[in-house]
Amino acid sequence: MTVKLPQLLADYFAAKNRHDIDAMLTPFAPDAMVRDEGEIHQGSDAIRDWMDATTRKYRVTVEVADATANGQAWRVAGLVSGNFPGSPATLHYNFTLAGDRIARLEIGA
Repeated sequence: MTVKLPQLLADYFAAKNRHDIDAMLTPFAPDAMVRDEGEIHQGSDAIRDWMDATTRKYRVTVEVADATANGQAWRVAGLVSGNFPGSPATLHYNFTLAGDRIARLEIGA
């Protein structure tokens, strides 16, 4: 299924699938927050560290299956494949946008 995402989210997922940390970080606001696996990562340095660690550990790729928007909030369902038990699995990426940046990302089932 082809889903039309805002360009910054399309860029994020394309970079994620290339395992390009610099490009993955580009759409995030400097003070953005990410919640994943029960942990919170706040600010560019912490988010970069999280991206680097999870990319090395899991080597995931994401096939966007569905997306819905409610104002600046986007919920993206993705089929995630990588080095983890149960792969592939559907995960939900809940983004909050602030203008042309990602202000918040929460990842979960």
